[in-house]
Amino acid sequence: MELFPTLELGWLNGWVLVCLLYLTYIIALIVFPKDVVDRLYDKSGRGKRHIVTIYAGSFLAFVFFGLIILTPLKTGSVVFIPGIILYTLGSTGFAVALFNFKSAPPDQPITSGLYKISRHPQQLMFFVTFIGICIAIGSWLALFTQIVSSLFLHSRILAEEKACLKQYGNSYSSYMKHVPRYFLFL
Repeated sequence: MELFPTLELGWLNGWVLVCLLYLTYIIALIVFPKDVVDRLYDKSGRGKRHIVTIYAGSFLAFVFFGLIILTPLKTGSVVFIPGIILYTLGSTGFAVALFNFKSAPPDQPITSGLYKISRHPQQLMFFVTFIGICIAIGSWLALFTQIVSSLFLHSRILAEEKACLKQYGNSYSSYMKHVPRYFLFL
């Protein structure tokens, strides 16, 4: 791992892994019913403060994607295999969380599959996937940028929970008491 990676355009850069991840997401958006896609992009519950932090996080995410696109994968390095393992676990978990989301009735909170261990498994798995990419490209700077960018995402997650409490009431409140927000911590 290096603090400042060598930036160059190439065929074996981190962008390859990002494209595979987003290809999965795009396919899901195409095959899922419109009401499921609309639920995925529900923006209710977001206030002015949430929007400001989302834009700040988006700027950092833009920097992060720039680093990934321009940094070669460290295929011959010891960091590549652990990075690919985390990437595979995260992207597989993300796909599973999407299908758990799709399978849930629209009038109830999603509580099955990965949603039994995390209230936000899509975001958690996205985070794991991108941490895997950071390791696979061997960049401390990308890792730091990803972590800070994810801290801004927390505001969006709080807005989603506020909207779910409003929509589902006591059933979501009970769910919040039993399932941690991210994975290990209630």
